[in-house]
Amino acid sequence: MRKMEFKMERPGLLEAGQKITVTEGVLPSNYYYIIDPALAMSANIPFRYRLMSREGVVTQVVENARGFYVTAEFDEPEKESSTS
Repeated sequence: MRKMEFKMERPGLLEAGQKITVTEGVLPSNYYYIIDPALAMSANIPFRYRLMSREGVVTQVVENARGFYVTAEFDEPEKESSTS
């Protein structure tokens, strides 16, 4: 299972166990992913670590001093040295 972290701006939009779908965005040298419908956004992901799955499950939602962070698992192998 591949884990990926997303930044969520407001509390209560997602919870552990919830099924999600993501949309892929493309930048000149990276991809980024948005949990539909625009609930949370990933960091920029290098091309070599592209996420192939578009559906996943939220495993945890954490609040820290910088905001709310969502961890989701996708049914594909973990990429070595990928950005979580």
